[in-house]
Amino acid sequence: MRDPLTVTLAGLPSRVEIYEVGPRDGLQNEAKVLGVELKAEFIRRLIAAGLGAVELTSFVPASWVPQLSDAEELVALLGPLPGRHPVLVPNERGLDRALAAGVKEIAVFASATESFAQRNLNRSVAESLRLFQPVVRRALEAGLAVRGYVSMCFGDPWEGAVAPAQVSAVASELREMGCHELSLGDTIGVATPGQVVELLDTLATAGLGPDRLAVHFHDTYGQALANTLTSLRYGVSTVDSSAGGLGGCPYAASATGNLATEDLVWQLHGLGIETGVDLEALCRTSLWMAGLLGRPSPSRTVNALAASLK
Repeated sequence: MRDPLTVTLAGLPSRVEIYEVGPRDGLQNEAKVLGVELKAEFIRRLIAAGLGAVELTSFVPASWVPQLSDAEELVALLGPLPGRHPVLVPNERGLDRALAAGVKEIAVFASATESFAQRNLNRSVAESLRLFQPVVRRALEAGLAVRGYVSMCFGDPWEGAVAPAQVSAVASELREMGCHELSLGDTIGVATPGQVVELLDTLATAGLGPDRLAVHFHDTYGQALANTLTSLRYGVSTVDSSAGGLGGCPYAASATGNLATEDLVWQLHGLGIETGVDLEALCRTSLWMAGLLGRPSPSRTVNALAASLK
């Protein structure tokens, strides 16, 4: 299998943590619902490929996301796993389920815009943040780590461009609650590198430096890798991505797939940045998943290397 030529650039992290969202953010958007055994196999293959942070599932009501209605069964089937394996929780009921399942890390999902907050949680931004306060507090008291997502950080399909100050206000509240890591989501994939720098500058002014941040880019307009490289130059060293480019957003029709993990790994390895990921094993996993879903992988790297993996 071909590997990228390594040529380093100054000013980049020596290692990047890839935060894999395929089993949760990817599969929740698929029309075909996979059985729990196949989901567990997908996660095991991702971990075997060297991904140390894999988001497993979401403890939301089955009526919200039927694709992930087997969360308890999945976590029990997987058992103890090496690395980080958060689950998404929307409220205290979701937290109760996650605690009963024995998870060690959770994530909460906030919005920078009112329109998306209403569609995602049927609440205003302020109301949703108040909803998360007891969730985060109780999780921390139970010894769990808590990640905070901020969605619609650059653009919203109903409101248009999003002011960086709007994002900073939500991110700051999540930090004050105790979230150890904040993931900035370009949910509809409209951002360009200048916008990324503008937002990171605004957050830095508010005391949120790159060591507390992750980035989560969608590739709707083909900008995800450019925006990722811009973030790395700024000092961010945690990047969300999805194996095979799976995913989107069930509440925003214009949100297409996440940044493909294989495309990200190709870029990072070409820059000499350590990831711990075996690219061949990862591509084989995404080809296997594409076969299960009955469609080609949207990852350019998977498709470019597919012939050499047969």
